[in-house]
Amino acid sequence: MGRHLQRAREVFRLEIAALRAVERLLDDAFTQAVDLAVATLNARQKIVVVGIGKSGIIGRKIAATLSSTGSTAVVLDAVDALHGDLGIVNDGDLILALSYSGESEELLNLIPALRRFSVRILALTGVPKSTLAKHADVVLNVAVPREACPFNLAPTSSTTATLVLGDALAMAILDARGFKQRDFAQRHPSGAIGRALLLRIADIMRQGQRNPIAPDSLPVKDALLAMTRAKAGSVSVVNRHGKLVGVFTDGDLRRRMSVDDDVLSQTLRDVMTCDPICIRDDALAVDAVRIFNERNIDDLIVVNARREPVGLVDSQDLPRLKLM
Repeated sequence: MGRHLQRAREVFRLEIAALRAVERLLDDAFTQAVDLAVATLNARQKIVVVGIGKSGIIGRKIAATLSSTGSTAVVLDAVDALHGDLGIVNDGDLILALSYSGESEELLNLIPALRRFSVRILALTGVPKSTLAKHADVVLNVAVPREACPFNLAPTSSTTATLVLGDALAMAILDARGFKQRDFAQRHPSGAIGRALLLRIADIMRQGQRNPIAPDSLPVKDALLAMTRAKAGSVSVVNRHGKLVGVFTDGDLRRRMSVDDDVLSQTLRDVMTCDPICIRDDALAVDAVRIFNERNIDDLIVVNARREPVGLVDSQDLPRLKLM
């Protein structure tokens, strides 16, 4: 094993061990922290994340995760706070203070100013008896056995553990507040996530002349003409009541022709795939993405509440729509 690869695996081993150690430290304080955060947010107040140095960087990521999952959070720079930025703090806010040592001078200098407001302090620290911990209402212990740095100095295992604990806190708050997938989409209107979660099937499906539909009595030859006109790889097959009963694809044609020379003269009823996979027109686009990922199909038939085919989603359309 090469020296560099050995070092990399050692870092992984140490940081995984650190995460397991912090997991074992989880106790009722975590529940108290979640309850405190939920009470703050339900009162329409916010979480103010404050830290310095590497902890400040991790704090920005935690704040971003909280905000994106429905928990209003802002970042307060511990130094700039004493020069005017303290104005973002309001009575009723929750201060999420990050300092592994719990003795960061810049952060401790800020505590008296924060205490002038009616706020609660939640500390994430690796030293439960530190000065920061003594000033906190709730303390979450992120003590790790050692840093992944060979000198046990550079924040590595400790910052990873703090980040994961922050993620755990955000996800527990999300769960406690009943945050839903659609809520997540509303906070991500741009990009693939927002498009997949906000768009409905009716917004992306092919319809009209691009959605070939044929009665089950139609000969295969004529069905192929309908598919060609629609530039589609399949045709939705309906019964005399207009209800979806099957699908016939160009792949079905190739397989049939390899064993049956008379396939073109047969009716769709004789060659179609019965009870095809379909999706409702009021479903979310993300549901179509999931079906394409799980099932080996190229086209997905869209039906209405009466099981009438009203559209078609082609898997080739999804990259163009930036959904895959």
